Amino acid sequence: CYGYAMNAKFNSRIRLDHLLSQATDLSRKQAKIEIRKKRVSLQGEVVRDPSLLVDSNASIEWQGELIGLPAPLYLMMHKPAGLVCARSDRTQATVMDLLPQDVAERVHIVGRLDKDTTGLLLLTDDGVWSHRVSAPRLGCSKGYIADLAEDLVAGAEQHFAEGMLLRNEQKMTRPAQLERLTSRQVRVVLHEGRYHQVRRMFAALGNRVTALHRQSVGGLELDAQLQPGQWRELSEAEIAAAAAPGN
Repeated sequence: CYGYAMNAKFNSRIRLDHLLSQATDLSRKQAKIEIRKKRVSLQGEVVRDPSLLVDSNASIEWQGELIGLPAPLYLMMHKPAGLVCARSDRTQATVMDLLPQDVAERVHIVGRLDKDTTGLLLLTDDGVWSHRVSAPRLGCSKGYIADLAEDLVAGAEQHFAEGMLLRNEQKMTRPAQLERLTSRQVRVVLHEGRYHQVRRMFAALGNRVTALHRQSVGGLELDAQLQPGQWRELSEAEIAAAAAPGN
């Protein structure tokens, strides 16, 4: 039997030829040929359309043998500064360079971090889970520690809580939590992920972020044992925590 069943909790739909190539050693082109030659069946019925969208945990047979996708990957990485969050870049190193090639080819980044931002980065090959974690309308929280160039002004907490109108935008930010740790270090919790949002919010208050570290996503905290550049798989409890509303 090829592969393993997809986690039904985050089941999604996928093209039949893509599923066949992922679950076997066939290339995408070879998978299309196999399907068109009537060698693939879905739920006991022969299918000939490679573009057919099927449930990722559907019962698929190839040449009479049951196949399925490998179990999905859910990764936590401690992103170091200086790496861009991209699959590839012609001029800069990316976070994918920290992963083995076979893993990097499977996963995508869930909620990118700026090149100079450090901390919790999630990667997966589960599109449904990725959407639950990163979709703005679902409001999954992201927690950051920010170092500031100047002392935090009085009343900054209220500005964050009420929402702010950022430069070149027409919609107020969602209410966010701001906690003073010292006069120049704060904890920020956002429930959306606009472009450079933390940095822009402090810029709107006349300040500048000198260092930014993401500490949490939803109810998931960065593993304190992970050094910058290290990564590991998530546990079942962590997978659920990341997709749940945070504090």
